[in-house]
Order: sequence, then C-alpha cells, then structure tokens
Amino acid sequence: MLNSSELPNSLYHNQPTLIQPITPTPNHYLYLSNLDDQKFLRFSIKYLYVFKKAVSSDTLKHSLSKVLVDYYPLAGRLRAAVHDDQKLEIDCNGQGALFAEAFMDITAEEFLQVSKKPNKSWSRKLLYKVEASSFLNVPPLVVQVTNLRCGGMILCAAINHCLCDGIGTSQFLHAWAHITTKPNHDVPITPFHTRHMFNPRDPPHVTFSHPGYTKSTPEDCGQVDLKEFLQSQPLVPASFTFTASRILHLKRQCVPSLECTAFEALASHAWRSWVRALDLSQSLNVKLLFSVNVRKKVNPELPPGYYGNGFVLACAESTVEDLAVGTLRQTVELVRKAKLSLTDDYVRSMVDLLEDKTVKTDLTTSFVISQWAKLGLEELDFGEGKPLHMGPLSSDIYCLFLPVTGDIDAVTVLVSMPERVVEKFEYYMKESLDNTNEENGDVNGHH
Repeated sequence: MLNSSELPNSLYHNQPTLIQPITPTPNHYLYLSNLDDQKFLRFSIKYLYVFKKAVSSDTLKHSLSKVLVDYYPLAGRLRAAVHDDQKLEIDCNGQGALFAEAFMDITAEEFLQVSKKPNKSWSRKLLYKVEASSFLNVPPLVVQVTNLRCGGMILCAAINHCLCDGIGTSQFLHAWAHITTKPNHDVPITPFHTRHMFNPRDPPHVTFSHPGYTKSTPEDCGQVDLKEFLQSQPLVPASFTFTASRILHLKRQCVPSLECTAFEALASHAWRSWVRALDLSQSLNVKLLFSVNVRKKVNPELPPGYYGNGFVLACAESTVEDLAVGTLRQTVELVRKAKLSLTDDYVRSMVDLLEDKTVKTDLTTSFVISQWAKLGLEELDFGEGKPLHMGPLSSDIYCLFLPVTGDIDAVTVLVSMPERVVEKFEYYMKESLDNTNEENGDVNGHH
C-alpha cells in the first residue's frame, strides 16, 4: 500500500509521439474570441481518469487520429496574431497532439486510496512534461496513458483552456471514446469551430460595470492581494463530498422564501466557509467568481457543438463581515443576482471590455469556483467500463466542484488552502450539517 500520496515514478519505454489527424484537415488561422484568449485562461486544464481495465495504446492512438479530423484545432498550435501580438489565434497546421505511454508500479485500488488529495508530484509523473520556451509552444492537447500493475490505466489529458471550456472538453473526450468503441461511426456532436459570434462591436461599447475585472494592480489602490498571500504559503488540498441529502439540507436553509439550485447553495456555503476560515479583516470586500454557461443566454443562441469558451465568470461581492454574520440565504441571494445579471447585453459588454488588453480578471480577493460536475465527465467509457475515479491532476487555490463517480447527485468540493487553516475550513464546511446524520459519513473531510 502507498504510505503517502507520493506515487512511484513512471517508466517511459518510448519517446512520446505526435498523433496527427488521419486525413487532411483545413489549414488556416482560427480566430479566438475575447472570451477564449483572456490571460486568465492561458493554461491547460489537466484531467485525470482511473480505469479498472486498460485499453491498448495503439487503439487509443488510432481513434485519436480519427477524432482529430473533426477536432482539428487541437492538433494545431497557438500563436500570437500577426496584426496584434496581444491577441492569440490557432494555427490549424495538423502538427498533432502529443501522446505519451508509461508504466507505473501501482494498482488502481492503491491509487484510489489517495485520489481525494492530489499531490504536486502527480503532474510530473502522470503527464509528460513538454519542454517549451513558452505556453504557446506546448501542443494544445497532451495525453499520457499510464498502465498499472493490476492491468488498469490512468489516462491524463491536458487541454488548452483557450481552445475550449469544460463543456467542450467533455464533448471532445466523449467523441474520442465514441470513436474508440464504434470505429465506423461519426462523432456524436459535430464541433462548431467558428468564434465570430463573440466578435467585439465596432467601436466597443461597455454598457455595464464588470466587477469581476480590474485594470489596476493591488498596489495602485492599496488593496490586499489575497491570491499572492495564499500562494506564498505551502498549500494543501481540502476535499469534501456532499451527497444529495447534504445538499438538500443546505437548500432547506434557504426556503420558504427562496428556491435555489444545488450549485447556488453549495457555492454560497463554500464561499462563506472559505472567507471565515481565512480570518480576514471584517471590512474587506471579497468576491465570488463562478463560471456560467452562456451558450443559450446570448442572442442568437450559440449553435450546437459550439467549440469555444461559451462561459463567463459571474461575480458576487460582499464584505467579510456581512458574509460571516449573514445567513446562507442572504449569500445565495447574492449568487442568484450575479447569475441573473448575465444577459445577452451584459455578455456583449464584457466581450467589448476585453478589447482593452490591460483589463484582467480580478483575482486579488476572489474565491473562484469552476464547475466540473454535471458535464458528464465521469461517464467516459473507452470500451472497458466507466472510470473508477475522475478529477483534476492537481489542486489549486481555485475551487473545483467535481462529479462523484457512481453518484450523479453528489458533488466533491476541492480547494487548496494554507495548511494552518484547513481544519477551520473543514469545521465551517461541516458546521451547518452537524445536526443531520453525521454518522452516515456523507461529508468526508480529507486533509
């Protein structure tokens, strides 16, 4: 058994290969919208899957070369646009996605014992590190398949966030799995790559205030930079699984006067717990930034299969004092209001605001939640069954709402915090649930 979440080293028998689309694909430069190439999204999202039974690497490579015909931008390379070096575009040149194969002397069961708590070393061992001078030189899609002693496999995929969001990732991974199991079929959803629906207006017309963004640096306004403060300390992951009954218990604190979704209740609860655990100045203004899919909120609606970032960050804000002494219901009201503000006009105004490349996401005093649950990520099946575990390759100060394999209504909340406050955070996360059946073990704190 593993005595810590440190994994054995991966053994690479071969050099990684570039998997190119199996037939020629369009060769052009693909425009990225202002929502796609925000500085905040210039990284790769790293997904981790554990399967009980491995699928042969040759099978996976062949199906990947087929699915990359439809998803050809993932086989291209990012570059700065010729007319504006602040703007990124995709050179759809068919260069290929990077595919690495490895072996690790561990069983799937042993990995599952530590899977709740991603360890920093995982990124090194489970995903091939591309030596590149800049973020632009890393292929938009990097995959590593690690075969395990028990005959299982860990599949990790790093997908450049500028190309797509979580909905797009899920769409691509399911298309790859579909072609693996049904080689003669077409992809289930045809990706729509054109991004011009999010073109800025000419001239840009910013008609709303956008509290999730800022032009100034924290020093400019004598503000606390919480993000920097957190990242200057050793961080450890805190993970909590909320089952349907726990989420219902949170929602009940908001009725009769307020009907709310599971996400709104859990996001509000996590934000309040985080703020209270950090012991911040009572007068500090803190923000909650959370991703909202706007594919159907804009006019006209985005076409099915739209393959770009179709989400924006909604922003709720409050003082520390109001969050701490207020009720969950009051916090949920702030979250709902932020969500309801995302009209077509608001999104257009945000796209126009982002024409100004000095504008950036305000992360200084923000709790950021990214929603991975409810995207079907945990349903992936390459022909040998659904995953035993699905989650991120690493944990960060940004909070993830993760799906729970085998329980569609449960959500795992994962966020990294300074070690000294994890226990307090855990206490606040559990606090309002203590009067329900704690012995059921529905809320699991790990640290």
